[in-house]
This record gives sequence, C-alpha cells and structure tokens, in this order.
Amino acid sequence: MKISELTDGARNIDLEAEVSEKGETRTVNTRFGNEANVADVKIKDDSGEITLSLWNEDINKVEIGSKIKIGNGYTNSFRGEVKLNVGRYGTLEVITE
Repeated sequence: MKISELTDGARNIDLEAEVSEKGETRTVNTRFGNEANVADVKIKDDSGEITLSLWNEDINKVEIGSKIKIGNGYTNSFRGEVKLNVGRYGTLEVITE
C-alpha cells in the first residue's frame, strides 16, 4: 500500500516507507491510567508523507533515514490530521539492506 492511498479509519495497513523526521519523545497519560512514551515521526514513500505515532520501545528502533515496514497498522484522525499507528496488534520492522 502507498501513503497516498491512506484514509482516516483505514485498517490492516501494510506498507514500507522511510523515516524523514523524528520528533521529541514525550510522556503522556493513557486512557488506562498509566504513563507511556510517545513520539511522532514523519515517514515518506514515493507517493507522499504521513505522521506515524510510535509508542514506548518502538521509538528507539528508528532514526531518520531508517527504512521501515509496518504490518497491520491503522489510521485515525487527531486534531484534523490523519495519522498512522502501529497499535497493539501491528508490527514495526526496521529493514536492513
């Protein structure tokens, strides 16, 4: 799947992309009452760019320039922007060439 094909509410997304930006890690309170670390990264392919939200241990897996593969991801809209998420049942894999 290509980034340009992603729409709000899409499920079961599999795609490959490159990390183009990595934001600061911040601590948030989850809806379950515990704290978690989250960071937004921009990923791109030849069709476009989207923000990917990374949580906890996934944050340290990627750097700018990393090629990644998302499995079973999903999108949602947050503050008017469609974002890609790996989620509890998805996978994030760094592709080494």
